[in-house]
Amino acid sequence: MPLPTRPPVTLQAARAKAGIAPGVPSPCISVCEMDEARFACKGCFRTIPEISQWSRMADADKLVVWQLIEARQVPVAAP
Repeated sequence: MPLPTRPPVTLQAARAKAGIAPGVPSPCISVCEMDEARFACKGCFRTIPEISQWSRMADADKLVVWQLIEARQVPVAAP
């Protein structure tokens, strides 16, 4: 049975969910399980260093991580 699909984790969706909260919203969706092949969380697509440093990052650095998160969700074409 295939796994249920979720919508992509995007900055736009996180901002909509956070409403008027200041700063850059967290990508966490409370699905905390590491994908060993990608070295990233299966829920938010962050690496362990990104997760552990998130609360200490400047907003500019968080936006860079968001770009990486969105890029990690793009399927890789098979050769």
